[in-house]
Amino acid sequence: MIRTLIVSTALLGSLLAAAPVQAQTLSREQVTMDRDMFLSMFRWDELSSQWVMRDGMAMPKGIKSRAEVMAMTDEFLKMNRWDELNSEWVPTGGKPRDMSKLTRDQVHMETVRFLMTHRYDEASSQWISKMRR
Repeated sequence: MIRTLIVSTALLGSLLAAAPVQAQTLSREQVTMDRDMFLSMFRWDELSSQWVMRDGMAMPKGIKSRAEVMAMTDEFLKMNRWDELNSEWVPTGGKPRDMSKLTRDQVHMETVRFLMTHRYDEASSQWISKMRR
């Protein structure tokens, strides 16, 4: 609990430090209200060591849900395969693969490889390749 308060206080402090000078005259009540609002919307996840939105909270407009992002990953894996010789993703030729025919290990390896070679860009709501061309 103390760790959560320290992190939330540090988070609020960094937000206030980045605010314009005229906005830094927030009262103690305003800061407390902002903190309480943040803590009502987010919780600290010990497993991932990051703040996550609480269950039942509506996602902000324009932000894809976790399920939608994972569906995008699955769609990419259906339409591409990893080429070990060239160390790159290659299209399957237009016809999607039947992922249920792959072993669990193969699906796991390709998912891990995808996460190593791509990152999700929240601003554009799409997966971006980390590989340089």
